[in-house]
Amino acid sequence: MQVYVNNKPVELLPGMTVRHALIKAGLLEQIEAGRKVYDAWGNEVGLAGALSAGMKIWVR
Repeated sequence: MQVYVNNKPVELLPGMTVRHALIKAGLLEQIEAGRKVYDAWGNEVGLAGALSAGMKIWVR
């Protein structure tokens, strides 16, 4: 399935989490430095959060 991290497409297997998407996008270090992950509606998303195809998340 494809999700978008900071508008960059990332291919993941179904059932993978936000953490997996960040690892694949190379952004996990930013989270460890104190940044947070948000969904398309501006809600903070946890690293164990579920993803669905086409979902968009941003690191801010």
